[in-house]
Amino acid sequence: MLFERIISKGIAHYSYLVGDRIDAIVIDPRRDSDVYVRKASAEGMSIKHILETHRNEDYFAGSMELAQSTGSEIWHADGQLDYQYGQSIKDGQKWKVGRLEIEAINTPGHTLGSVSYLLRDSSGINWVVFTGDTLFAGDVGRIDLMGKDMAPILAGHLYSSIFGRLLLLGDEVIVCPAHGAGSVCGESIAERVWTTIGLERISNPKLKFKGEQEFKANLLKSHQEIPPYFRKMEIVNLEGKPLFGALPIPKPLSPQEFEVMAKNAQVIDTRMEICFGAAHIPGSQSIWIDGLASFAGWYLSYDDPILLVNETNYPEESVRILIRLGFDNIAGYLSGGMLAWHMAGKNSASIKTITVQSLCSLMDQGISIWILDVRSEEELKKDGTISEAHNIPVTQIPKRHNELPKDKCIYIFCGSGMRSMIVASYLQGRSWTDLVVILGGFAGWRSSACPIRKTS
Repeated sequence: MLFERIISKGIAHYSYLVGDRIDAIVIDPRRDSDVYVRKASAEGMSIKHILETHRNEDYFAGSMELAQSTGSEIWHADGQLDYQYGQSIKDGQKWKVGRLEIEAINTPGHTLGSVSYLLRDSSGINWVVFTGDTLFAGDVGRIDLMGKDMAPILAGHLYSSIFGRLLLLGDEVIVCPAHGAGSVCGESIAERVWTTIGLERISNPKLKFKGEQEFKANLLKSHQEIPPYFRKMEIVNLEGKPLFGALPIPKPLSPQEFEVMAKNAQVIDTRMEICFGAAHIPGSQSIWIDGLASFAGWYLSYDDPILLVNETNYPEESVRILIRLGFDNIAGYLSGGMLAWHMAGKNSASIKTITVQSLCSLMDQGISIWILDVRSEEELKKDGTISEAHNIPVTQIPKRHNELPKDKCIYIFCGSGMRSMIVASYLQGRSWTDLVVILGGFAGWRSSACPIRKTS
């Protein structure tokens, strides 16, 4: 038998491969779907069915890619939507996977047609439920993606789905959601990689409210941001296109070729913030590799080609992350990286950095400092605010950067310095010249003149 969770970093997406004897099934596949074929084939299994729990917003679903390479059938939820591929699921529909059985359970709430899948073992015992974005470890799905008018209705559906269907399956049933900690599809998903119905019943704060009205009222208080690329994903995940068949391989470019193409492209540098600050290609956007999935959708355009710069040579991980978000127009990468760039005699730019301890020392000496704090509202509430700092969350900078002064030195602060470099590179590319990134972030803040203040 085969049971494997496939984790896609950054967006914290979980997909699942389940097989028995010669048959296998995949739930919520990602777009670079070669991993499922490889793992199933290694066990002597063929993928027969692809099940979707809902129309996804945060990544490009890989159902069509996987079906093209395996000939498997696609079954999608949200049947009221205008899908251009696959077949709609019916409540109670069942599939055999070797000696195993999977049953569809309608669990609307995150979307109107969300579906969970109950996996029974060979003896018919309820074993695992794949909950999509309905129930997470420590959290429940968002109900705001269809707009304010629909949110109360979806909150009611979500309550009925969780309390009227999922919690009745049995405390011993393993819960396998579509996302883990760090996903924007939940507000505060716990770091439990594995959980059960029983664990969620006793530990999930969203399940502690007394009755439907309290449950709904709590969900309606949430005001999570909606990344702009979500709307693009909603469209492509109804069409299932375009297909690429195999992972695209961007062209390696010499410094001379790269320099010419960069005039009409988005240059994304995925190196760490210290390396980027020391030297980078003028006009490039810094997004470190582990932050690429989280911030590409806020800072990149789908219209312009993308060029990549990284620490190594071929940027396979960057390519995989970007195509999962639908950024297909990856025109090439800098062969040889910044070393080749400098050896070719090309100019580079830099961004000043200062440790948080040094900044606190300057402020305690009475030197006036203009601080831009790019932490989120949730971080400010949890950890406190910096006295006199100006707050614009990193995700809002592309819309609100014109609020920032160009006649002052801006010291940019976040939790570590990583997001600060994203913001600094974005501003530098738009003619801000006096920028300093604060390294060390909140953990190192020790200014008596400008202390951290807890908010109520």
